Amino acid sequence: MSDRQFPSGAKEELRSFAFLTVVLAPVLAVAIIAAYGFLVWFYQMFAGPPHV
Repeated sequence: MSDRQFPSGAKEELRSFAFLTVVLAPVLAVAIIAAYGFLVWFYQMFAGPPHV
């Protein structure tokens, strides 16, 4: 019973879920944070640093 076979669709769905959670989500999170940091840096080149 330990050698249970999944249907073809379920196996593909599990592979897609693993790819999305292990690869795509972290890469997308880092890319979004890096893009935001770049935008702030680029904005401050023209507007100057924040005044406190």
